[in-house]
Amino acid sequence: MEQLRDAAAEGRIDLDELDSRLEQALKSKTHAELAALTADLPRPSSVESRPPLVLKGGMHGASRGPGRWEVPGQVIAHGGVGGVKIDFTRAACRLREVAVEAYGEMAGVTIVIPDGWAADTSGMDPGVGGLKDKTTPDRLPGTPLIRLTGSGGMAGVVIRHPNRRERRKLHSNPTQG
Repeated sequence: MEQLRDAAAEGRIDLDELDSRLEQALKSKTHAELAALTADLPRPSSVESRPPLVLKGGMHGASRGPGRWEVPGQVIAHGGVGGVKIDFTRAACRLREVAVEAYGEMAGVTIVIPDGWAADTSGMDPGVGGLKDKTTPDRLPGTPLIRLTGSGGMAGVVIRHPNRRERRKLHSNPTQG
């Protein structure tokens, strides 16, 4: 409902449309029904102008997440010698699609996406290290598509859903962030 009010305040939907969608939101019984109410909203202009997130593994590695963070339209990850991990499981994302450029280099890049999100890895060059896509194609309405490009380099790129340990942590502390 907050996303709908924001969209109306920013002029992305008119007040009649806001009233109609808020009424539908109150009648919704599932997350999928709620997600469908915001899936077709135009992106806010502030999101479009947000600079890309650039992560460089360097010698010691780099990571983003698993806490709350706002996802920009583009993420660039260079594994370097230390590696990079991008965890979208608690990220706030109002975009329908996120472009992620991943370069495995020497230590690799790991990308963790929530269940219900999907990935398109067709633009990825596996390189020597390869690409491991362990995601499912079961994309829920209103959730982002991660469009992955780049190169696996020497160490490779992995994109997956949370593993067992990460799921336990998510369930044991659902409000972390």
